[in-house]
Amino acid sequence: MKKLIVLALLAAPLSLFAQKFGHVNVEEIIPLMPEYAKAQTELQNTQKEYEDELVYMQEELEKKNAEYQAQAKSLPESTRQRREQELQDIYSKIEQFYADSREKLDKLTAELLQALENKVIEAIKSIGDAGGYTYIFSNSGQIPYIGKGSVDVTQQVKDKLGIK
Repeated sequence: MKKLIVLALLAAPLSLFAQKFGHVNVEEIIPLMPEYAKAQTELQNTQKEYEDELVYMQEELEKKNAEYQAQAKSLPESTRQRREQELQDIYSKIEQFYADSREKLDKLTAELLQALENKVIEAIKSIGDAGGYTYIFSNSGQIPYIGKGSVDVTQQVKDKLGIK
């Protein structure tokens, strides 16, 4: 029994040497993906739509403010207060639209990036399974040192994704 335990303890460190490690540069891969360009275009188009709407709203505010300024001295107090409140409401709507559009744009960015990352992760898993890797690390600034025992699988992941 003692011999079996000693043999198991001696074999355990040997199994550590049999592990295969790899590393991949995800930050290099994602911008090369065809889906990345599509995501960038979608983000730019969405951002342009929001910016155009914001410009339109600001122009409307400026127009109404100019009208108010031209008539302010001749308006009765109650009408002047009502118009000032309308201008304030429009300004508040512009601020709210800006905040909402910024939030929606950030959410869309996260969703599109997550979809790309998921595709890369699936390719990494496939390479890991096919190559018998114990671990494949991302060397995108998270790991300060990668030793000689680690294989760079970045090109294999690119090939799996059809990226040149």
